[in-house]
Amino acid sequence: MKYYLIAGEASGDLHASNLMKALLRNDAGAEFRFFGGDLMAAVGGTIVRHYKELAYMGFVQVALHARTILRNMDFCRKDIVDWNPDVVILVDYPGFNLKIAHYIHSNTKIPVYYYISPKIWAWKTRRINNIRRDVDEVFSILPFEIPFYESYGYKVRYVGNPCLDAVEDYRQHAVPREEFLRANSLSSKPILALLPGSRKQEIKGNLSRMLEAASSVTDCQIVIAGAPGISPSFYDKYLHSAPSRKDSPENPSAEEGSVADAQQNIRIVFNQAYPLLQNARAALVTSGTATLETALFLVPQVVCYHIRCGKLVDWLRRIILKVPFISLVNLIANKEVVKELVADKMNPQAIRRELQQIWPEGEPRQEMLRGYEHMIRALGEAGASERAAKEIVSLLS
Repeated sequence: MKYYLIAGEASGDLHASNLMKALLRNDAGAEFRFFGGDLMAAVGGTIVRHYKELAYMGFVQVALHARTILRNMDFCRKDIVDWNPDVVILVDYPGFNLKIAHYIHSNTKIPVYYYISPKIWAWKTRRINNIRRDVDEVFSILPFEIPFYESYGYKVRYVGNPCLDAVEDYRQHAVPREEFLRANSLSSKPILALLPGSRKQEIKGNLSRMLEAASSVTDCQIVIAGAPGISPSFYDKYLHSAPSRKDSPENPSAEEGSVADAQQNIRIVFNQAYPLLQNARAALVTSGTATLETALFLVPQVVCYHIRCGKLVDWLRRIILKVPFISLVNLIANKEVVKELVADKMNPQAIRRELQQIWPEGEPRQEMLRGYEHMIRALGEAGASERAAKEIVSLLS
């Protein structure tokens, strides 16, 4: 069968690629055409547009690139109709994907499936009307989405969470700690991991504040997870302006002028988020899928998301958001497991205060780890991609 997939971000590329692998296991004749990324391309098929051409965030960025977005959308509609797949599979990315769903539903008989539902339970709940009208099946990866959709009279299929699969797969091939440290010129000190986001706007708002707070932890080395597709030079100004750390030993192996300067004992690693989390003692994490992945690696964390005009945004958040938390960890556990510092509450002083709770051994750290275990039980068994693929093939057959 012919599968047309649309993923507009790095996380969508990962989970869509795993779904494609599972579809191949269940449908030997599967053909793929997609908007996606390098991981999907590695599975096979035809990549039509890379997600880097699609990933615009925030009103200003969307407005500046409106013509490009509309051009890509028009091309996508025509490309789907011309290829005439057996199904269109949408992966998150609702601003783009829901418009595609509406067009396909209105103009063709091609079924539309959604894998990794839009977060309409958090905001823009009116989008449930679009999904009920234009989407034939939703394959949910979050257990709390089931009662949410049911409250609107729409039945979805919970298949488990693909992050469980991704983390489990990584652990089967993980390199030893010593090899990870040596490959990245790291010392044997405990690692404080910084995951400031995958987009430039997120990094701009979060990284400098994270670094300032992290500088207070003297018995560690700071390692930043560099975002895919963002140049190392983008991080230079943040690393060179980071507060100095008195405990940082000289590292003669550091390259001259490198952003990971020895005097500050800060490193940045790219395409190694999982190895970094596997070896971290604690983490500062921008809200998103990374908070869930950090929890699955059992790394205590502080969730940090800075937004300009913080006081106004915080006030609006209480009005607009339909859920009590922003991190997936707390939403899945249905209680506060990790501390969320958002908008005006995200500042170096607050981050430092929370870090002091989870960095040393003690009850706050252990309580968070117990909360992680509760959350993991709520997610259920691994195997989301395989279950979703089996159901998709069965429905189409």
